[in-house]
Amino acid sequence: MDIAILIYPRLTALDAVGPYEVLSRLPGARVTFVAEHAGLQRTDTGQLALNADVTLEQLPNPDVLLVPGGPGQSDLMDHGVLHEWLRTAHASSTWTTSVCTGSLVLGAAGLLTGKRATSNWQALDELRALGAEVVPQRVVFDGKLATAAGVTAGIDMALELAAKIAGVQVAQAIQLGLEYDPQPPFDAGSPEKAPAEIVDAVRAYSRFQEAAAP
Repeated sequence: MDIAILIYPRLTALDAVGPYEVLSRLPGARVTFVAEHAGLQRTDTGQLALNADVTLEQLPNPDVLLVPGGPGQSDLMDHGVLHEWLRTAHASSTWTTSVCTGSLVLGAAGLLTGKRATSNWQALDELRALGAEVVPQRVVFDGKLATAAGVTAGIDMALELAAKIAGVQVAQAIQLGLEYDPQPPFDAGSPEKAPAEIVDAVRAYSRFQEAAAP
């Protein structure tokens, strides 16, 4: 089972690496990081790089496709070569997935029109404008499409996907092996739960806020 995780400059590392930690442990799975050009791709902090082992054209038909998000997503919204690859890969994939603003790239490629999907909480309006039926949940499945909300939700999505591919017991074993048992020190992981001043502070420094400015 070929699992392709797209990487690109200024992606958010956990969007890709979180699902990788889950999906790479599926029996018979082979996970490959792919990019338009092979080689190192710097993440959004500039302090970490992930390596693309193959180019898009070298892996045209993965069984599972995953598009992570991150600030670099904005440079992929009219990327013709990438969009063509996504459409081709989706046509034959078993699962097409995204994490965070990766769903915006899927939407820009025309893959989410009329489909239930989610994204980062600050990107839901943009996702809706791309033709998706926005569902503000942590993980959303619609047919063979699976989208996850912001960053850490990619782990949850990957575990649900693992259960669909290999069964609940395998997914549970992977979860236990990773000791994924979230007990965060603060109940501030969503805009509905975080204090209003924290929500405002995050919005003030958000790239989405910058994009919305005149």
